[in-house]
Amino acid sequence: MAAFRSGLLVLTTPLASLSPRLAPILTSAARLVNQTLYVHLQPGLSLEGPAQPEPSLVQATFEVLDLITHLYTGADVHKHLDVRVLLTNIRTKSAVLPPQFCSVQNLAHPPEVVLTDFQTLDGSQYNPVKQQLERYATSCYSCCPQLASVLLYPEYGPRAPSVEPPDVSSAATIKPSSPAARSPKQPVRGYHRGAVGGTFDRLHNAHKLLLSVSCILAQEQLVVGVADRDLLKSKLLPELLQPYAERVDRLSEFLVDIKPSLTFDLVPLLDPYGPAGSDPSLEFLVVSEETYRGGMAVNRFRLENNLEELVLFQIQLLKDPSHEENEEDKVSSSSFRHRMLGDMLRPPHKRPELPSALYVIGLTGISGSGKSSVARRLKGLGAYIIDSDHLGHRAYAPGGPAYQPVVEAFGPDILHKDGTINRKILGARVFGNKKQLKVLTDIMWPIIATLAQEELALAVTEGKRVCVIDAAMLLEAGWQNMVHEVWTVVIPESEAVRRIVERDGLSEAAAQSRLQSQMSGQQLVDQSHVVLSTLWEPHITQRQVEKAWSLLQKRIPKVPSCL
Repeated sequence: MAAFRSGLLVLTTPLASLSPRLAPILTSAARLVNQTLYVHLQPGLSLEGPAQPEPSLVQATFEVLDLITHLYTGADVHKHLDVRVLLTNIRTKSAVLPPQFCSVQNLAHPPEVVLTDFQTLDGSQYNPVKQQLERYATSCYSCCPQLASVLLYPEYGPRAPSVEPPDVSSAATIKPSSPAARSPKQPVRGYHRGAVGGTFDRLHNAHKLLLSVSCILAQEQLVVGVADRDLLKSKLLPELLQPYAERVDRLSEFLVDIKPSLTFDLVPLLDPYGPAGSDPSLEFLVVSEETYRGGMAVNRFRLENNLEELVLFQIQLLKDPSHEENEEDKVSSSSFRHRMLGDMLRPPHKRPELPSALYVIGLTGISGSGKSSVARRLKGLGAYIIDSDHLGHRAYAPGGPAYQPVVEAFGPDILHKDGTINRKILGARVFGNKKQLKVLTDIMWPIIATLAQEELALAVTEGKRVCVIDAAMLLEAGWQNMVHEVWTVVIPESEAVRRIVERDGLSEAAAQSRLQSQMSGQQLVDQSHVVLSTLWEPHITQRQVEKAWSLLQKRIPKVPSCL
């Protein structure tokens, strides 16, 4: 059966029986839908009989919250699916009368197919039932005009193969601040206004669970703090974080999809407290297991400022059974960014002016990033390496193309007694002095570029297919026009400073000054096609480089063989 881009899964099985069936149901749905899968909970719904089925309210209980946790945990197995549990018909215990269903809800990705776990008596694709399913779906949500329908039973039956999600302890799904025991059938109390915060990079299923619980608890308004600026500096691989505006757009689409009746206030989170620390109208705060202490700190801050404490709800972390070495064992954006290392981030440049038989990579990174070690690893895999530092040494040498112009520009006091240029003295002269540095780079960069072009021609004569130009100043010098792809090696600035101090014997202040004279890691990544990092053990770096090299071989244009 053909796959659909978006689908609506209507779950009709009673909640008590649904959890053990979720894995095979999601597996069956994942075979039919390849992008967005909306999930609508309507336990007990009958699709048989002449009367058109009507949506009804589902009481928000701890059992419902546990089921939503199971759904997002099970969905994490199917990496291609963007699963969204719709909450329009789920209501908390509240004095406010819930609005009745009066209009069709628009969805960001109108379903092309509606699926259900509803079981017909003989397990067949019974047309009257499918017609009732389509009528029900279109009475609740905006769907594509040519809506298809599929009855998943008995496809998800006991004999259907499926991927089992990790075990989920339902008792740990949500922990209110009160230590009192609760039963699955216990209603969840609703609040007028509440808050939740996070980075929300590459919105994943653990984020969706956190946001879904927040949306169920809130009756009127939900304030969502989105980490930005200083709060991002401590994140792993911050250069690969989605921009703030992109994260907010994804968040907004998801939130409006799952509960359009709420008012959402998405604000930048610039300090650890955010709006939760100062807004007197807020009543609750949703946190994860790892941010619970932060929630306690927010309440202490509120008490210090004569504000009432917020009711804290602690949500369990979703485990990631497929996490790799050096990755967290939870579903995490950090792990997603780690897995991006070595991947192609944007299409390569077309460079018809370069030799057709040669594919050129520009390798760059801030000082101390470890790009030279990456260059050595690429050489071991077969790449021809052009070291711009070595070219600079050749250019500076007596009789070299840069020797006389540099001596004339900076005077004879930069020379050793043997007449060679003292690069340490020259470096002290230009670092921290933008005018002097520009004088030097205006001399050196064009000369090194010419020498690099000569090396490219030599690589062709040697029959090399891939050439790597190793250059810290690749982008500053404008040499991206000489390469098909830019590969950047990133590490935290603090680690770069430590390495420079250890390697070059500089003070921390001098090391930081050197870094400040270069483009930042973020600026480099913004113009890069592939990102690598030497932050971990050498074998982890090797694995990244081998992955990047393998993917590179698949996209390099094939050179026609000579007849």
